[in-house]
Amino acid sequence: MDRRSFLRTSALGGSAAAAATLAAPAYAQGQRTLTLVTTWGRGLAGVHDAAQRCADNITALTDGQLTIDLKAAGELVGAFEAFDAVTSGQADMYHGADYYFVGQHPGYAFFTAVPFGMTPQELINWYYHDGGHELHDELGQIFGLKSFLGGNTGAQAGGWFAKEITGPEDFNGLKFRMPGLGGKALGKLGASVQNLPGSEVYQALASGAIDGTEWIGPWADEKAGFQEITKIYYTAGFHEPGAGLSLATNRAVYDSLSPAHQKAIEVGAAEANQWNLAQFLTQNGAALKRLQGAGVQIKEFPDSVWDAFGEASQAVHDENLGDDLYKKIYDSAMASMKSSSAWIKTSSGAYTAQRDRVLG
Repeated sequence: MDRRSFLRTSALGGSAAAAATLAAPAYAQGQRTLTLVTTWGRGLAGVHDAAQRCADNITALTDGQLTIDLKAAGELVGAFEAFDAVTSGQADMYHGADYYFVGQHPGYAFFTAVPFGMTPQELINWYYHDGGHELHDELGQIFGLKSFLGGNTGAQAGGWFAKEITGPEDFNGLKFRMPGLGGKALGKLGASVQNLPGSEVYQALASGAIDGTEWIGPWADEKAGFQEITKIYYTAGFHEPGAGLSLATNRAVYDSLSPAHQKAIEVGAAEANQWNLAQFLTQNGAALKRLQGAGVQIKEFPDSVWDAFGEASQAVHDENLGDDLYKKIYDSAMASMKSSSAWIKTSSGAYTAQRDRVLG
């Protein structure tokens, strides 16, 4: 090869190498601290634990290369300001219940819970294997977020009331705390619905600012102290049959991370999702017994109330189905729920019914 051919070949090779270098994503190097804001007051049973679990998982999985600085509600921004803080870049991540953000888009409700929606198992079936996560991602792209499920409270209780509910008319004029689309459904029954952060609920109930509230379930509710105020507790609710919690990262921040660190966020959130559900379900049975021992009356809504819940909930969905993305999410979630439920009911559902009959 003559000198000119060698130089020409070398130049082409150098240009190709340079182009390959320029085309590679530029990932931030070295240790980084990401600020995580939450919709939870520090120490709120279960929900704050889920946020902390996500943070600790990510730090451990990256061997400390990503340190997550968790700020509870009110420490950097308010509970309901977490979404905007992350989309604006004021914070890097949030952990919370996405149904707090139905004002940004009503489709966010599906990634926490919708009335007469999915149980925890049905939710993760949809999310991980039936298109749910892809739809969460499609929604997040609108707002510059990359989101994953990062916790689950299990089925939530119907709530605490100052007086017994005997029919749908008892909700007319009732001042009741309930977020998300469930709250909108109660509004259709005449309730004055309040959307309060968890850390503010006890004081509102104690002061009479609200007549009743739902929060989570026996363990978290006992920790919150609602049994000190009222003794009427409905343990089955229509509004959150399996409430998912989300870990969302500013998409520009997420894209700046290496694939290994992105995977650490995904895996850390998924582990926290399962861990948190087990935490709630492990604690709730013993807590319910303690509440009963303290004089709490365990109630179930009559069928007439359940029927009214159903009609109101469908009316709320119908109001949102004109939005193409909402309809896409709704259709996907309902189809997945129907499919999952059919098998669960005929397999484990039949088994547990027989187990309870045989073992007593």
